[in-house]
This record gives sequence, C-alpha cells and structure tokens, in this order.
Amino acid sequence: MSHTKVLLLDEHRRAPDELLATLRELRFEVRRRTPGETLAQAPGELGEPDVLLVSARLAPATVKAVVRRLDDEGRQPTVVAFADHDLHLLGGHVQAGADYLVPPFHPELVRARLRDCHERTEFSRTLQDVAAHAELLSYERELEIGREIQLGFLPDTLPSPDDWEIDVRFRPARTVAGDFYDVFELVNRRRLALVVADVCDKGVGAALFMALIRSLLRHTAEQSGLQNLIAADVLNESTVWEEQTRAIPVVGATPLLNAVVGTNNYLTRNHIRQGYFATLFFGVLDPLTGNLVYINGGHNPPVLVSADGAEPVLLEPTGPAVGVIPDVTFSLGYTQISPGDTLFIYTDGVTEARSGSGRFFGNELMLKQLTEAAVRGEELLDHMDGVLNEFVGPAEQSDDITMMAVHRRAS
Repeated sequence: MSHTKVLLLDEHRRAPDELLATLRELRFEVRRRTPGETLAQAPGELGEPDVLLVSARLAPATVKAVVRRLDDEGRQPTVVAFADHDLHLLGGHVQAGADYLVPPFHPELVRARLRDCHERTEFSRTLQDVAAHAELLSYERELEIGREIQLGFLPDTLPSPDDWEIDVRFRPARTVAGDFYDVFELVNRRRLALVVADVCDKGVGAALFMALIRSLLRHTAEQSGLQNLIAADVLNESTVWEEQTRAIPVVGATPLLNAVVGTNNYLTRNHIRQGYFATLFFGVLDPLTGNLVYINGGHNPPVLVSADGAEPVLLEPTGPAVGVIPDVTFSLGYTQISPGDTLFIYTDGVTEARSGSGRFFGNELMLKQLTEAAVRGEELLDHMDGVLNEFVGPAEQSDDITMMAVHRRAS
C-alpha cells in the first residue's frame, strides 16, 4: 500500500492531528471531504480511493450513501471508521460492514492496520464472489432442469397422416420459454389437434403457466374427444352443425370448444391474480378432407398460403386471450387446406423480431416472404429461419419464436 489513495470523510474536518500527521508521514495521497461535498461532486471527480477513512461521528447511513455513490462509479475502497475518544461510536459502523482504526495513530501501526483491513476486505469479497458464483451455478442448473422438464411437455415426434407434412421450429429467447406447441390425435385418430400458444412474459413464471395451460388443453380435448366419438357414432359422422351459416363437422368441434372454454374458466377462476394469460391458436384438422375448425384466442393470425398463388388467407381471432375474461364466449372459425396449401402458424416472436437498429420484422415482410418463397412445409420454415436470422443479425433475440408449418401435399 505504498501509493495508497485515501478519501478522508469528516463532517467538520476535525480528524485528529496525530492521524493526519501519520498519513502525511506515510506519504498517502489524502483527499479530505465532507459527505455533502462528496455526494455533490460530478462523476469522475472522486478519484480512485483505495481507502475510505470515515469519522465514527458520521451516521452509518451517511457512509452507506457515499459508498453507494463510489460503487456507482465502479469504486470499491476498503471502508475504515476511525475514532480518537468516542470509541463507542464505532459499533454502528462495524455492524454496517466497516473496519475500524483507533489510537495510537503511530505510522507503523496505522500502516499495518490499514493493510490488514484491506486484506480482510479483499478476502471477504472473494468469499462473496465464490458464494455468488455457486448460487449462480445452482440457479443455472435449476433453469436447465426446468428446460428439460419443459421440453418434456413438447411432443417428441409429430403425427404424420398420409399426404400431410407437419414441421415446427421452436427457439426460446431464454433457457425456458412461454411459447409452446402441441400436435396430437383426437377422436380415435380421426382428427388432428394443432396448438400454438404464447404465454405473456418470458422466463420461469411463463414456463410454469405454459406447462399448466398445455396440460389443461390436451387433457380436456382428449377426454372430450372420447365423448364426442361416442356421440358421433350415434349421430353418424356426416352430421353437421350450422355455425354462422357455415357447415362445420360435429366431430372435433366439441373437444375444441370444451378444451379452450374449460382452460379459460379454470385460469380466470384460480389464477387471475397472477396476471398470466395466453394467446393461442387451436385447430382441429380432418386429414381426409382438409377441413379445419379452429379457435384463435387473441393470437397472431395464422397464414394460409395457397398453392395457386392466390392472396394468403389470415385466420383472424375468434375470441380473446385465454385467462383474461371469465365465462367469455369463443366463436369457431372454419377453413379448408387444399392440396398444395400450407398453413403457417407462429407466435409474435416472428413479427416482433428486432434488428440491431430496433426495427421490427413486422407483418408485411412476413407475408411477403411467405408468398414469394417457392417452398412449402419444412423448407418454408428453413426459409423463414434464414430470413429472421439475417434480419436480426448480431442483435439479441428479444422473444420466444415458434413456427409451425402444416402442409398438404399435392396429389
């Protein structure tokens, strides 16, 4: 500590003469300031003190304010409180984490004492760094376990009905995600459920609600599908349900409605205070005909890309996000995927992807890329992945990205 820089803090500049003389004899570089002067100085004017030497007469809270100010500038000096007579005042500073210096202020004693204080402070900081690192490793391990559990909620493989290709891209922004997707069979494998959803927010909380919502949707749909199958066997599968003048097949509509309505009612009844909700697209596909009945709960409109180059069709919302409004009514949407068509389902991580300059990818560019790309299915997802990577560049991914392509092969 031969070139030690000392910031001496004293309200009335009443530091003991013996201490000041010792500091001069040791050739320490000393700056004397009051707390008010220290806090009022502009950034960078406080220098780089090795030791913050404070009068025990100062309130520990005042010293903490100065320490925070120094910490804001990247300075972490060793804090040492001194007293000449009122030794009882040192207690509060020691409890606050400072070390102490007491008479006699003999040069060699002061040098040795400050050196011991500095080494003790450095050792303490090393222990804190080790503890913080261990805590970080533990947290990262827990996140990794969470990621593995979350991946277990996503399908290992996707069903592949004859003449259909279903592919997915799933890119979490963090270790765990709020996005999820699911593809599963319903009604004795006669129908195929397609789900893409986005829980508000990101991280662990969103991932927990993702697992809950995914489980509610799948369980309710599968159980309702069994009941619907029994009803369909009685009614004959050709029975239709008139919905806004359009004929919608009975088989598949009931599990869809029960799953979305039941999940919404459960969330609003039990978890509305947590403030989590999900936008989702849930479609039930008849692989034989290409008929698709769906609910879009406040989600980005999926895009039906036609094989003949016609204008893309957007499947707009048919109700609000799930988990927001109790006992809300969800309407059914209906479309048909013809041979050669591709249904592109995605989350807002696609349209809200940001470049290094902060520009959003946006709907217009997404539609342009979807319609101009001369590829479908998995190749279309590869194309969109490449376009997004090029657009974002070195910028950090700001949101989870999920894309699903449902392609019906041409005969």
